[in-house]
Amino acid sequence: MVVNVESVNDRPGDAGYEEHLAAFEDRVLRGDKVEPGDWMPREYREQLIRLIHVHANSEICGALPEGGWIPHAPTLKRKLALCAKVQDEVGHAQLLYRAAETLGKPREEMLTELIQGKAKYSNVFHYHAKTWADVATIAWLIDAAAIVNQTMMAEGSYGPYARALKRICYEEAFHLTHGYDMCITLARGTKMQRDMLQDAINRWWGPIMMFHGPSDKESKHTEQLMRWRVKLKTNDEQRQQFLKQYVPKMLELELTTPDPNLKYDETAKEWRYTEPDWKEFLNVVRGNGPASALRLRTRRMAHEEGAWVRAALGEKGETAKGERRNGEMGD
Repeated sequence: MVVNVESVNDRPGDAGYEEHLAAFEDRVLRGDKVEPGDWMPREYREQLIRLIHVHANSEICGALPEGGWIPHAPTLKRKLALCAKVQDEVGHAQLLYRAAETLGKPREEMLTELIQGKAKYSNVFHYHAKTWADVATIAWLIDAAAIVNQTMMAEGSYGPYARALKRICYEEAFHLTHGYDMCITLARGTKMQRDMLQDAINRWWGPIMMFHGPSDKESKHTEQLMRWRVKLKTNDEQRQQFLKQYVPKMLELELTTPDPNLKYDETAKEWRYTEPDWKEFLNVVRGNGPASALRLRTRRMAHEEGAWVRAALGEKGETAKGERRNGEMGD
């Protein structure tokens, strides 16, 4: 359900825009939450729709590489945990589509844009999960990168998005623990298991380093998003936080990265690394990744096969509305 009524005078040049903008920015700087019925600049609304739509798409597409491994999980315990994780990710997508709806974009429109290849989702889910160790790497390191981003965004200025992220982060913390346990098991297992994990990390390291988005000097949106406190840290700051938290944990497990330049600079108190290939990043998020076609084909099939459920729920909703109207009329 789309609930937002668009603000009036919300574009530069509109009568009263500057006064509205000044009051809006004062609220945001104080740490107040912006709610759906509040006045907001058109650009703020559009940036949030773009951001939340991509995030929702990433949750629903992110369930696919792991979901494909459910039948092949090595134990019942792992299978049950993976089933629960995949269900959580799809649920997160629904929370986020709902948050985007409060800004005026219908869920059906967002899903249609996704299956038509017109909407983006996170770069990491455009790659294949080739082995069980890939599933472990996704559940640990990619979810770790996501938590760095989402815990920060949960303190952002738009109320519905921030509240959705609070719940999502709570569940993602369980996913992270699940992934870390999987990686510990493989790292301390047989030589074949350990080699499989190291190979997975080697293949995923490049996409993981791109996860938080283009470097600050390349990012088109960061400055505006931070001005309005949608984001509280830049892409590079998030990347540094991820490296500081998780590279030491990798080293504890005697795991390495394929980046020969990755090292901690004691003077600057930050990690140095090889700059990611941003041309590859842009090409991948535009739908040209190794698994991009498969992801869209799978989502399209699921959307088409679920049409009868949406139709049935729609009919049920209309029936309930009619019954309420009849009750109000005294029939």
